[in-house]
Amino acid sequence: MGRKKSVLVIGTVMIMLLLTACGSSKGIPDSTDYPVEDFSFTNQDNGKLSLDELKGKVWVANFIFTNCADVCLPMTSNMSKLQLALESEGIEGVELVSFSVDPTVDSPEVLKAFGDNYNANYENWNFLTGYSQQLIEKFAVESFHTMVSKPETGDQVIHGTSFYLVDDKGIVVKSYNGLNEFPLDEILKHIKILQNY
Repeated sequence: MGRKKSVLVIGTVMIMLLLTACGSSKGIPDSTDYPVEDFSFTNQDNGKLSLDELKGKVWVANFIFTNCADVCLPMTSNMSKLQLALESEGIEGVELVSFSVDPTVDSPEVLKAFGDNYNANYENWNFLTGYSQQLIEKFAVESFHTMVSKPETGDQVIHGTSFYLVDDKGIVVKSYNGLNEFPLDEILKHIKILQNY
């Protein structure tokens, strides 16, 4: 009876370890498992970008708006640094996506001018709009587990400041500080893990 019990315990532990390994997002520590909801939004060139078009690619997302008085400027600067680092390291096939949290103000033309200020290369960096405020608030919570809220007064939008790494199946696997202690090297390392797995 004792032997059977120990075999059962060992078997249970092994199954738990296998399940943990399967849920560890290909070797990325403290990974998450948030599926991104289906979407098709308008980009800075009045084109469309959908989740289907991103399937099969690793991508990094954040939430910004052009009238932002504080956090969006360093966040967009950090996304620009990430784009340059991907290029300099020869890492191809990675998409960058900045969702506007103020879609009534951020038209494609406004987003294009904003992106131009950061020398954005639109070949793999899309600034998205073309949805309602209610939709982006719901989308942010349900897909990225982050808050977006536009108060009835004023022109500032409350939103999270993280960057999100999304795998080739459309699963958010990791979030990072998008501001002062931006972990560029860690993001690059995790992108390589996803691409080489």
